[in-house]
Amino acid sequence: MGEFSKFEVVLFLFLGLVTSTHADHGLRMDYYNKTCPNATNIVHDYIINHLPSGTPTAAASLLRLFFHDCFVEGCDGSVLLDSTHSPESNKTEKTSPINLSLKGFDIINSVKSKLEKECPGVVSCADTLALATRAAIFAIGGPHWEVPCGRKDGTKSNDKDPLKFLPFPTDNITTLERKFKDKGLNSADLVLLSAAHTIGRAACTSCTNRLYNFTGKGDQDPGLNRTYAIELKHKCPKINSTFKITMDPGSEKNKFDLSYYENVIQHKGLFGSDAALVTDPKTKSVIEQLLADVSGETFKQRFAEAMVKMGNIEVKTGSAGQVRKNCAFVN
Repeated sequence: MGEFSKFEVVLFLFLGLVTSTHADHGLRMDYYNKTCPNATNIVHDYIINHLPSGTPTAAASLLRLFFHDCFVEGCDGSVLLDSTHSPESNKTEKTSPINLSLKGFDIINSVKSKLEKECPGVVSCADTLALATRAAIFAIGGPHWEVPCGRKDGTKSNDKDPLKFLPFPTDNITTLERKFKDKGLNSADLVLLSAAHTIGRAACTSCTNRLYNFTGKGDQDPGLNRTYAIELKHKCPKINSTFKITMDPGSEKNKFDLSYYENVIQHKGLFGSDAALVTDPKTKSVIEQLLADVSGETFKQRFAEAMVKMGNIEVKTGSAGQVRKNCAFVN
C-alpha cells in the first residue's frame, strides 16, 4: 500500500473521531443497511429532485426545523407533533410563539410517506429530518456530512419548552453560550451553527427593536452599522411588521457561503444575537479564523462537524422512543 497523503490522514482521523462520537450516542452509519437499505437515497433524491426551484428556501426551513427540534427534548422529532384535542388536550412545540413561523413540515411528511411505502414502520421521523436537512444544505452548495441513524421519535411535546431552551434573536453572548453549553455545544459551535443565517428570510419584527427602540427610549442600537441600519429602516418601517427581509443580503441567491461572517464582522448582522458574536474574544476569534480561508472550505468542514454534534443532542435510541408512522402523531 502506498503512503497516505496528508489530506487522507486528516480525513481518516476525523472520520475515526466522528465514528467514536456516533457510537457513544447509540447511532450508527449502517443502522438501516438491512431494514431499509435505500432510506438515505430516498430522502436525498426527493430533496434534490422535487425541490429544485425553491431549494434555498427549503434548506433554510429544514435547517431551522432541525435546530428547533434538537434544542428541545433532543433530536427526536418532537417539533413535528400536532396538538391533540382528545382524549387529553395537549399543545405541542409547534404552537409555541417562537415556533409559529416554522416551515418545512410538508416536506418531511412527503419524504416520510415515501419511506413508509418502501419500509413501513422502520425509519423514524427524527432520522428523516436529520437526513433531509443534510440533503437540502448540500443541494445549495453547502457541505455533505455523514448522518448516523438510529434516533427514535419522542412521545412528548410541550408548547412551553421551546421558550425555555431555544436561543432568541435578542439574546446576548452570555445567554447564547449558556444555552449552547446546556446542550453540550461550545462557543465555536455557536458561531458555526449561527451560519444558518446565511440563508432564508426573517420578519421585520425580529430586528425592529434594534432600529427604533433599542433601550426603550426610541433609539437605535449603536452597535449596528449605520449604512445597514438605513437600508433596514427603508425595508422595515415602523408601520410594517409583516414584511420579510433576507437575513444575509450579501449572499448571492441564498448561497451557503462566508458572507454571513463578513457581515457580522462589519456590524451588519440582522439580529442582536448575530451582533453578540463579536462581543466575546472567543467567538470573534472563531469568525476571524473562518474568514482567513477565503475559499470557504474550512467553514464548510467545521460547519459539518457542528451539525454532527447537534444531531447527537439528547437522542433517544432503542426502547426510549418509537418510530412514528405519521410524524404529526404519536402511534
